[in-house]
Amino acid sequence: MENKTVKLIEALSDANGISGFEDEVVEITKSQLSEYGEIKVDHILNCIIRSHKNTGTKPIVQIDAHSDEIGFIVQAIMPNGMIKFLPVGGWINSNVAAHTVKIKNRNGDYIRGIIASSPPHFMSAEAKDKTPTIDDMVIDVGSTSYEETINYYKIAIGCPIVPDVKFDYNEETGILFGKAFDCRIGCACMIETFKEVHEKNLNVDLIASLSSQEEVGLRGVKVAVVDVEPDIAIIFEGCPADDTFTPEWLSQTALRKGPMLRHFDVSMITNPRFQRYALDIANNNKIPVQEAVRKGGGTNGSFINSYRNGVPAIVIGIPVRYAHTHYCYVAEEDYAAAKELAIKIIESLNAEVISKF
Repeated sequence: MENKTVKLIEALSDANGISGFEDEVVEITKSQLSEYGEIKVDHILNCIIRSHKNTGTKPIVQIDAHSDEIGFIVQAIMPNGMIKFLPVGGWINSNVAAHTVKIKNRNGDYIRGIIASSPPHFMSAEAKDKTPTIDDMVIDVGSTSYEETINYYKIAIGCPIVPDVKFDYNEETGILFGKAFDCRIGCACMIETFKEVHEKNLNVDLIASLSSQEEVGLRGVKVAVVDVEPDIAIIFEGCPADDTFTPEWLSQTALRKGPMLRHFDVSMITNPRFQRYALDIANNNKIPVQEAVRKGGGTNGSFINSYRNGVPAIVIGIPVRYAHTHYCYVAEEDYAAAKELAIKIIESLNAEVISKF
């Protein structure tokens, strides 16, 4: 993997931005794409990039990835200085306790804390066998009083909280490690795709949307799609891998087997004509892909797909092991295949092709 790509993924993974607080991711995206297009950031922190080469006379292709990550938010400060918090996005209770987090305080500084629950020494046998809920947990920043947490650590109600994880890359195995690959790995792929197709003579106009607040109900894309007014869309995602707990015959999002193209989930039935077109391009170009039918989950594609008269949309999902936890793995070859597929699709599109979907 090229060093510039690794550095981009590292910057996006290490950036802190739960839903509603995606500023750092927006700034990285602006710095990457300012020379390629006109950039606008709206009041919900969507970042819209219109290619300098757009004519205004061609069909519009929207490429989208969401900027937010799951995390937490400060709910209250207890008299003993401990911090009560709420989840932002989908967490499982058993994946939360005993990890470190960073709280962005009122001054914009990050304060490290430990997600704590009652020590086993003070628990009954029955309590030890019970998984604590987030309601049972607190964050400890080393404070001993309400006043210390407020006045020294400058932590207040509403401060955002992110997992405390540092990106790493193993050159020998090609495995990327970090937090927030749902959907920062998709953000990186969208940025690099935009750069590469910008240099080509396209039969479509290209608009990218870095959409906010996906993890709390697809809120950002509902605003972004009105601005973009797409004719067709490609959604980049960091999709949860299933190969560590699913039989091989049922696994549809495994590491090292290519991006996942999703036919169906609880939020969207993918346009079957556009899906078939994308799968044919993958096959003709020997790009490895996986097909999935999911009984859960949802993406920004669902809202774009149902906008106005319906926008043909596909999801190109890069497999992410342990999505919605502190720590994630991604394989570099899956990332590369996702980017190659997106570029091939965009290069091939024109008004006649789109009309057939």
